[in-house]
Amino acid sequence: MLTILGFAMIATFLVLIMMKKMSPIAALVLIPALFCVIVGKGAHLGDYVIDGVSSLAPTAAMLMFAIVYFGVMIDVGLFDPIVRAILKFCKADPMRIVVGTALLAAIVSLDGDGSTTFMITVSAMYPLYKRLKMSLVVMTGVAAMANGVMNTLPWGGPTARAATALKVDATDIFVPMIPALAVGLVAVVVLAYVLGLRERRRVGTLSLDGAQVREPEPESETVLVGAGAGAASGGSGARAGAGAGVVGARGVVGGSGEAGDLDAESGRDGTGDGADDDFKGLDPNRPTLRPKLYWFNALLTVALLTAMIMELLPIPVLFLIGAALALTVNFPHIPDQKARIAAHADNVLNVSGMVFAAAVFTGVLTGTGMVDHMANWLVDTIPDGMGPQMGLVTGLLSLPLTYFMSNDGFYFGVLPVLAEAGQAHGVSTLEIARASIVGQPLHMSSPLVPAVYVLVGMAKVEFGDHTRFVVKWAVLTSLVILAAGILFGII
Repeated sequence: MLTILGFAMIATFLVLIMMKKMSPIAALVLIPALFCVIVGKGAHLGDYVIDGVSSLAPTAAMLMFAIVYFGVMIDVGLFDPIVRAILKFCKADPMRIVVGTALLAAIVSLDGDGSTTFMITVSAMYPLYKRLKMSLVVMTGVAAMANGVMNTLPWGGPTARAATALKVDATDIFVPMIPALAVGLVAVVVLAYVLGLRERRRVGTLSLDGAQVREPEPESETVLVGAGAGAASGGSGARAGAGAGVVGARGVVGGSGEAGDLDAESGRDGTGDGADDDFKGLDPNRPTLRPKLYWFNALLTVALLTAMIMELLPIPVLFLIGAALALTVNFPHIPDQKARIAAHADNVLNVSGMVFAAAVFTGVLTGTGMVDHMANWLVDTIPDGMGPQMGLVTGLLSLPLTYFMSNDGFYFGVLPVLAEAGQAHGVSTLEIARASIVGQPLHMSSPLVPAVYVLVGMAKVEFGDHTRFVVKWAVLTSLVILAAGILFGII
């Protein structure tokens, strides 16, 4: 019964947010609360929620201070060279822009943190997508998949969890999987190329004639895109400076024959209304720039990421210290510091609120025992004849299980059971561990991953639109990695 109710709760949540009948925050809170009562454990709802909040509180703290830190770094111009390089590569070509999104997300993902990746990627690419009226769900989908492939790095989380749960070396899991993961990354780039061609046909032929043209400058407070409807708040987001740093699109607009399919996937064309239509992007003359402090900010960021990878301190503590240093050095006057914090308050509130709402969902799913019953049911349904193919089975199960539950739940709860079943049929523990990480491209768009709310919030994309667009492509990417692993004899 708990198995059925668990699947019903997840299905109800996904249907309601994809049909936009409820906001993600409301659905994450109300749906599990209702099912907790249906299960007959309504009296324990408070305990489940507190347990969920306690487990996710460090994540919420990390996101809060990471948003402030990287928001300040974007304000002061640390990532402007990356933006200029991407602009130079893209040349107002939608295909190059989508491929550039995949490459940028993959490169930034080397730090092992999804939230960081999404903040930098969206901040760099959002002005291009808005100015050229490209689909924003293409940006969020490609970024999430690229980050999902790179999330398998030993310091990214899943590989370390698999190594810990099965008591093997993380290097023995990751290094042999490099060829398969490389194929997966190539698949993401190829998919980005295909989606970019579709975008090129949809928006028409573009030129750079309008580039580098200065326009009257409105109030400029921040260049970090504020969380809007995609984060369930519908807020207007932070204002952005006008712009010499963006590409102007002019010329022949055509190619509408291909638009219908992508429009349906992306929620019309993925562009916003109202104030978003005249979004200007990064202003190279914004008053928050600190060119004289560029190398200090660069070294501070490198030191922060290095300390994070080496685990010198807990990640929330590192970002708390980093945010305090960044604010103090770049904006020594208290009113300026308050202005920077206020400029990024929308993002902080929406993302942290979403994390704590997700804590209700995970708390109820775990506390009532639904997640355990669901996992056991899936394991029990494996036919005896599939025993020698437990590597393939584990890889296939990693897709739905890492999507519908946290990485901790899958790697520490389900993976040891799968490993035992595999050993009984002569399948090595390392093979099971390698197969368990192939579902990460899909996992990074799970409603239980806090970083995905940073992505959709900054891009002003509805979570339901992002889910509807990305799931099929993320599943395909995961299956490519699994097939490559089997073909190369890794799994």
